[in-house]
Amino acid sequence: MFEAAAAGMPPPSRDLSCKAAIVGLGETDYHRDYQAARTRAPGYELPTPESLASSAFERALADSGLRREDIDGLSVSFIYGGPSGDEMAQLLGVRPRHVIEGGGIMAGPLPIACAAIAAGKCDTVAMIYAAASRAIGRQYGGRTYDGDAAPSSYYYYHPWGWSSQAAHWAFVWSHYQATYGASEADLGAVAVQLRKHAQANPNAVMQAPLSIQSYLDSRYIVRPLHLFDLCLVNDGAVCLIVRRADMARNLPHAPVLVAGWGEAIAKGDKLHNLVRERLRPQLQEAGDQAFRMAGLTASDVQHFEGYDASTIHLISQLEGHGFVEPGAGLEFCKSGGMAVDGALPVNTGGGMLSASYMHGWNHVAEITRQLRHEAGPQQVKDVEVSMFSLAQTDRSHPIVFVRGG
Repeated sequence: MFEAAAAGMPPPSRDLSCKAAIVGLGETDYHRDYQAARTRAPGYELPTPESLASSAFERALADSGLRREDIDGLSVSFIYGGPSGDEMAQLLGVRPRHVIEGGGIMAGPLPIACAAIAAGKCDTVAMIYAAASRAIGRQYGGRTYDGDAAPSSYYYYHPWGWSSQAAHWAFVWSHYQATYGASEADLGAVAVQLRKHAQANPNAVMQAPLSIQSYLDSRYIVRPLHLFDLCLVNDGAVCLIVRRADMARNLPHAPVLVAGWGEAIAKGDKLHNLVRERLRPQLQEAGDQAFRMAGLTASDVQHFEGYDASTIHLISQLEGHGFVEPGAGLEFCKSGGMAVDGALPVNTGGGMLSASYMHGWNHVAEITRQLRHEAGPQQVKDVEVSMFSLAQTDRSHPIVFVRGG
């Protein structure tokens, strides 16, 4: 009954464009759960991947208007551990004929699910991501990163201080400052803009106003990056229900079609690729692949969601995908270009810096709301094309979405 799908993104192909659509969306209560985790009132129970995933699934199923028996595919992504696909299917009461396991962050499992649907392996996939990051005390830096088993010199080069993602982004930002003469206040504009977006999102973790002065007064995490330059750590889950496009009509919401994707990986000189270039060649190459598959160009994109593990990483993606010239991203933000009514609205739900750290799944959730035209006060007017950019430390995985009829 179960088939484990092989890992790896399927090559971009026009034949796979718009063959599947997001028809259901469910998320957990990021804001409320974060507050509960902070206060730990009597009777508080730590969330588990199972409880988070079940909540998101039930909400997505209700949102889709489908029946439980319509779900014949299942994708499970528990980045810090969780049940198997078989176990999750039993817990949810579904009987999938195709299972995708271990997809992790967003760009990987969604194209895989679309390809599985196009190949006839299933018609409707419930894609579930859950992470109890805060509940398990997950840490993201220093000698504890990836556990005590991590060697003293691995990908981030511990002996030289490149010991975490935060140290990596600080290295990138320092080089950017030296190259373009940017200031800390310039970068702070990104954190402030995304916080403004989060303030209009009732489910965002961080909703308190943020000013440039508050940003500058915040402590350094890895100099020259401040507290508000780095993404949140919170518990949560997202479920997307993805259905064959020709079966996505006459449901409660406008379908969100998966139009194109791409992938490019940096190889060779790490310092050059990741710090000097900031993955620009990879972002350009993968973006071109996604646009060719979708039959679109970068100029068609009306809304952009970038993987904002840090403020500078988000700017690198805007510049790398060619929406602004290299070195112009911060001025673009400061001039209002990233605002909902700006030239290119960016991370309109607050992103991972202020809304929720769901490893990119919350970005696709925001794209779904935008293309359904259900984003409330953060709605981008008449948006028809959105792009999600998942740029990891050494690779780019963009996905292009279009609003279906």
